[in-house]
Amino acid sequence: MGLERYHGVGILGFNSPEWFITDIAAILAGGFAVGIYTTNSPEACQYVAENCHANILVVENHKQLQKILQVEDKLPHLKAIIQYKDVLKEKRPNLYTWAEFMAMGSDVPDTQLDSIIASQRPNQCCTLIYTSGTTGQPKGVMLSHDNLTWTAYATGLHVRLTDANVAQESVVSYLPLSHIAAQMVDIWLTMRVGGATYFAQPDALKGTLINTLREVRPTAFMGVPRVWEKMQEKLKSAGAKSSTVRRKVATWAKGVGLQTNLSKMKGGSTAPASLNYRLAKKLVFRKVRKALGLDRCTKCYTGAAPIAKETLEFFLSLDMPVYELYGMSESTGPHTISLPDAFYLTSCGKVISGCETKIFSPDEEGIGEVCFWGRHVFMGYLNMPDKTEEALDAEGWLHSGDLGKQNTDGFLFITGRIKELIITAGGENIPPVPIEDAVKEAVPLISNAMLIGDKRKFLSMLLTIKCQVNADTGEPEDELTEEAVEQCRKLGSTATRVSQIARGRDNVIDTAIQEGIKRVNDKAVSNAQRIQKWIVLERDFSIPGGELGPTMKLKRPVVLKMYKEQIDNIYKEMVTPKLEPGNGGRHTNFSPVEVLL
Repeated sequence: MGLERYHGVGILGFNSPEWFITDIAAILAGGFAVGIYTTNSPEACQYVAENCHANILVVENHKQLQKILQVEDKLPHLKAIIQYKDVLKEKRPNLYTWAEFMAMGSDVPDTQLDSIIASQRPNQCCTLIYTSGTTGQPKGVMLSHDNLTWTAYATGLHVRLTDANVAQESVVSYLPLSHIAAQMVDIWLTMRVGGATYFAQPDALKGTLINTLREVRPTAFMGVPRVWEKMQEKLKSAGAKSSTVRRKVATWAKGVGLQTNLSKMKGGSTAPASLNYRLAKKLVFRKVRKALGLDRCTKCYTGAAPIAKETLEFFLSLDMPVYELYGMSESTGPHTISLPDAFYLTSCGKVISGCETKIFSPDEEGIGEVCFWGRHVFMGYLNMPDKTEEALDAEGWLHSGDLGKQNTDGFLFITGRIKELIITAGGENIPPVPIEDAVKEAVPLISNAMLIGDKRKFLSMLLTIKCQVNADTGEPEDELTEEAVEQCRKLGSTATRVSQIARGRDNVIDTAIQEGIKRVNDKAVSNAQRIQKWIVLERDFSIPGGELGPTMKLKRPVVLKMYKEQIDNIYKEMVTPKLEPGNGGRHTNFSPVEVLL
C-alpha cells in the first residue's frame, strides 16, 4: 500500500480487534500508529491526518468513511483507505475492505517486514497521541518504542498485575483508544502480562457497558470519573426502590464499609475482619459487585479527569475502593498510582518506580507546578518545537501544567490546572474544580457545574440537571433521571423535566440549589471564593454537544464560547453585588436567575 517510514496510519473507529491489529502493524511496519477520535468532525480528521502525513487511513464504517471522503482531496499523502466493518456502499480507487487488505499481505515476504523491524531503535517514535484540543489545536504527542514498553513494564510491576502463567488478567476495552489511558491499559499492559482484552459495544457509554462487565467479569477496570458517577447514580436509584428493611440494611452496611476502609487507608489494624464487616460483605457488598460485573475485579481505577471525594467515599462504603491514578499523554499515561496498601482519598497516589516528581516553584502551602522525570516522558510534539520547549525544560523535566503538592509520605494531590485557574479582577487565584465538586455534592440534583469568574469582579456558576441520555445519539434529553425525580419529590417539587426547572421555573428547586450553594459559600476561605450568581441551563453537557471531551472531561473554552450570551447576562450588573452577613452569597436585591428573565 506504499506506507513510507515515519508516516502515519490513522485509525478512526470504535475499539475492536481490527483497531489493535492496525495499531501494532503500523508500528512494526515502520510507520506511526495514530488514533483519531470517532467524535471528530471531517475538518478535525483532516488536521490529524495531514499533520502526521498519513499514508493510510483505517475507518470503522460508512459513517466514518464519509468524513474522510469529504476531505480526501486535501490529504496529499493519503494512498489508501480501509474500511473494517460493514459492506462497502461504493467502489472507489484505493478503497479496500478489511478482507481485501488482509489478503494483500499474503504476497509480502516475511523478510521484508523483518528487515524493517530489525532497523528500528528503542528511542524512535512509533505512536502519536493527539491531545483532544481543549485549549487549541491538537498536538501530536510523540511516543517512542521505549516509552511504551518501559511504561507498560514499570506500571505492571507497580500495580502487581498477574502474569498469565499464574492467572490471566482480563479487561474491557471501551474508552477511546485514541487516548493514552485506553491504549496503555487495553493494549500494552494487557499484552505485557499475557492478559485478555474484551471489547465492549460501541454504545458502551450510552448504557450497555454494564452488560459487558457482567459477561466478562474483568479482573481490572479503568473508569473515567463520569463512568463511576453514572454507576453511583444507578445504584442510588435502585436502592431508592428497595423495601424499607433493605434500605436500612444497606445504610448500615455502607457505614461499616466506609469505616473499615478508612481505617485501612490510615494504616489501621490488620487483624481479621470484624463480624460486622463479614456480615455486611455477605449481605450487601458481594451482591453489589456482582450486579456491576466487578465481583472478580481487584483493581478498580479512575483517571483522565478529577473525581469528586463523595463518589470515592460512596464506593469505599461498598467495600469497592476506586484507586486514583494520574498522568498525561506526554508521560505515556501513568505517573502516580494509588495501591490497596498505599492510597489516600483525593490523592493520585505515589510515583511509579523509576520516575521522579518535582513541585516547581511551590507557594507557602507547598503548591506548585507538578513536573515529571523518567523513561515515560515523551519525545516532544510533532512539528511543534516551540510547544516542546514549553513542556520540556533543559534538564528533561516535563512541566505538566497541573498544580499540586506532595505530603510527607509521598502522596501527590492535584489542586488544579494552571490554565484553568480563575484569576478574578481583584487578582485572587481560584482553582475551580474543588468548588464545582462541592456544589455537586451539596446539591445531588446537579449533573455538571462550571465556575466562571476569570477577570470578573465576582464568581458565578453554570449548572446542569441530571437527565436521561438518548441511547442512540448520546444527546441529553429533557426527561430527568429517576434519581433526579426522586430528589425533586423529596424537596417537594413535581418536576420531571429539565425544562420545568431551568431559567428559574421551579421555585422549590431554586431554593434548594441556593441553600446548597450557601453551604458551600459558608466554607469559602474568602469572599472572593463565594459564588454570587448561578443559572441552570436548558440542557446537560455532553460529548455530542461539544461541552465534554472524549473522556468526559469538561472543555471549558468551548463552554465559555457556547454560553457567552448567558454568561454576559450574569455580569450585566456593573456594580459587584454586596453580600448580606450570613446570606452565603445570595443577592440582596434580586434572585440568582432574575438576570436571565
